[in-house]
Amino acid sequence: MGDARKSGEAFRCLIADDSEFARGNIARVIEKLGGTVVGEAGSGEAAVAQFARLRPDLVLLDITMPELDGVEALRRIRDQDGSAKVIMVSSLGHKEMVWRAIRLGARHFITKPFTPEYAGLVISSVLAGASRGDS
Repeated sequence: MGDARKSGEAFRCLIADDSEFARGNIARVIEKLGGTVVGEAGSGEAAVAQFARLRPDLVLLDITMPELDGVEALRRIRDQDGSAKVIMVSSLGHKEMVWRAIRLGARHFITKPFTPEYAGLVISSVLAGASRGDS
């Protein structure tokens, strides 16, 4: 997939979280960074289907969701596109699942609750090509 953005073009983002409140918080960070939320999903299955249809530049994917957890959704998204940029979002108690996701190709993670500033830094670094798994 590579970087589909042209200079000056907003990045396209898919947000997958079963909490509408959390999706709204992430959407505000994306928009503040100049991105566009092209899709929202409330389950892992919906996230995988929307990724296939929308091919966003970035996916923010919650670890715990109905139907399909975030780790399995990540696996299916990476099967579709091995270069997909995915950031996992999780609460503090899911450290092992986060590390499984990093091993499967997630670029980074954001722990809830998060500050908009921290989330913005993580998103910007992933869009610039940095990866937690690279270190």
